[in-house]
Amino acid sequence: MNLLLSDDYLLQDYPENITNTIRSGHTTCLRFNRNGDYLASGRVDGTVVVWDLETMGVARKLRGHRAAITSLSWSRCGRYLLSACQGWRAVLWDLQDGTRYREVRFRAPIYTADLHPWNHNIFVASIFDEAPSLVDMSGPSDVKHTLPSAPKRTNTDADAATKEKQAKEDAKQMTTATVWTATGDHILAGTNKGRFNIIDANTREIIWSEKICSSVVTTLRLTGSGRELLVNSQDRIIRTFHLPNLSAEDLDPDTIQMPLEHKFQDVVNRLSWNHVTFSATGEYVAASTYNNHELYIWERNHGSLVRMLEGPKEEQGVIEWHPHRALLVACGLETGRIYIWSVTTPQRWSALAPDFVEVEENVEYIEREDEFDIHPQEEINKRRLDQEDEDIDVLTLDPSKGYHEDIEGTEFRMPVLFNLGESDSEEEFVAVSTGTVRRRSLGEGHEGEAPDEEKGAGGKKTVAARGTRGRKK
Repeated sequence: MNLLLSDDYLLQDYPENITNTIRSGHTTCLRFNRNGDYLASGRVDGTVVVWDLETMGVARKLRGHRAAITSLSWSRCGRYLLSACQGWRAVLWDLQDGTRYREVRFRAPIYTADLHPWNHNIFVASIFDEAPSLVDMSGPSDVKHTLPSAPKRTNTDADAATKEKQAKEDAKQMTTATVWTATGDHILAGTNKGRFNIIDANTREIIWSEKICSSVVTTLRLTGSGRELLVNSQDRIIRTFHLPNLSAEDLDPDTIQMPLEHKFQDVVNRLSWNHVTFSATGEYVAASTYNNHELYIWERNHGSLVRMLEGPKEEQGVIEWHPHRALLVACGLETGRIYIWSVTTPQRWSALAPDFVEVEENVEYIEREDEFDIHPQEEINKRRLDQEDEDIDVLTLDPSKGYHEDIEGTEFRMPVLFNLGESDSEEEFVAVSTGTVRRRSLGEGHEGEAPDEEKGAGGKKTVAARGTRGRKK
C-alpha cells in the first residue's frame, strides 16, 4: 500500500534531510544487505544488531565478540553475515537461527573482512601489521592463504643497490583495505604507502600494481556493476577510477589501464574524510567529514558538489547508501546513534481512489438516490456469509519492485523473532523517577548482566553499601 502511495520516479536521486533516528548501543559500523531490507550495525561492546528497515525495529541481536566491531559483510543471498572485530576474530553468522556458523581467529586486529560475492565460505581479510589473508571455510577446518602486499616490480634487470632499496620499501608495505571484484576472480587491495594491487584469487599473486595516492588507503568501494572504484585515503582526496574487465579471456596484465575519473576534495577547508560510499546507481559519491558534522554529496558526471547534508551537531563515522533507494545512513561517533537521511515522499492517494481530488475548501456533497438506503437484515447477513467463504491469502509476500530481479535461487526471509526483549531497541535515556531521566551509560545492561565492576569473585554480585553503616539481619 505504501508503495502505491509514493511517486518514486518523481523524486530526486539523493536524500535531503534527516527522517529517522535509531539506536541500539554505541554503533561503530554499518552495512546494508543486497536487497536493502535489512541493515546490520556493529557496536562497541561486540554485539551485532540487524535492523528491519520496514518497521525500524531490531530483527536480530548477535552476540559473540568481545571487542568493537570493525567490519561487516553480507552474503549474496542475505542469509549469512560476516563480522570482524578488534579482538582478532571473524564470525560468520547464520541468520536463519542467529547462530555462529563459523569462527576464524587471527593474530592481530582486523581492518576489513569481505565475503566472496558468490560463495559465503570464502572471505578476504586485511589485518593490522600482518599480511592479508584469504580464508576458505568450505572444509571442516579453516584454510588460510597469505596474500602478498609488496607491489609487482617490472624492472627485473636493476642493479643490486636498486633491488636492495626496493626490498626495504616492499617490507614496509602493509595492506589496509581489501575488496572482491564483482565476479570474485580478483581481489583489490590498498596499502599503507598508497599502492593499489590487483591479486588473482586463484594463483594468489599480484598481477598489477600502481601507486595511486601518497598516503594510507582507508576505504575501497565498488559500484553494483563492478566497473567503477571509489578510493579514500588519508591525503584528503577521494578518487574514482574506471576498472577494466578483469574477467576477459585475453586479459594481459601488462596492458591493464585504470584511468582516474575524478578527484573530490575540499580545497578551502582542507577537510579529511572518515568514510565514503557510492549511491545506489553509482551516479553520486557521499562522504563523512573528519572533525565536522556535515555530509558531502558529489555528482560523478561533472564532479561537482550537489549537496551538503546538515544533521546532528556531532561527527559522523561510517556512512552507507541504500542499494536501491535515495536513503543514507551514518553513525555518530559521540553518541553511537544511527541517523537516516532520505527524501520526503509525497503521497499519491489517487493510486487507491482514481476519483480522489484535492480541494482547497469544503464542497457540498450531493448524495445518490440509493446511497443511504436501508437494506433488510437478511440480505446483509447473506452478503457477509458470502464474503466469509472467500479464501484470503495472508502468507504470500509481494516482492518490492525491482529489488529481487538479479538474485538467483530461493529468496531468504529472516524468521520472525518472538523474544520481545531481544527485538527492542535500546533508548538513550532511561527513567529514574517520575519526570526524571538520565543518559544511559555505554556498558549498562547491554547483555542482561551486571557491569564487570559489580561482579566479585566467583561471578557473584557485590553491592556497595550506601552509607558507613550496614543493616544487620
